Amino acid sequence: MNKAELIDKISADAGITKTQANTVLDSFVEAVTKTLKKGDKVTLVGFGTFSVTKRAARNGRNPQTGAVIKIKAKKVARFKAGKELASKI
Repeated sequence: MNKAELIDKISADAGITKTQANTVLDSFVEAVTKTLKKGDKVTLVGFGTFSVTKRAARNGRNPQTGAVIKIKAKKVARFKAGKELASKI
């Protein structure tokens, strides 16, 4: 499912226009992004938790040459499904 299909689904289920559904979805994504940037997490009971984890620096390999390269440490977004979502999949 892509963003347009999700907007169509939200619009139909909630009885709102596609423009309103797009605004709602953009607002949700923006809120989650800002919260994760601050280092906090977003928990939706029954659905799951969005959080930020730190990935340590490590060595990798250039696939073309096989040479060892250093990969910098960075923060990555993580999603862990809740019990309710996991049981439905």
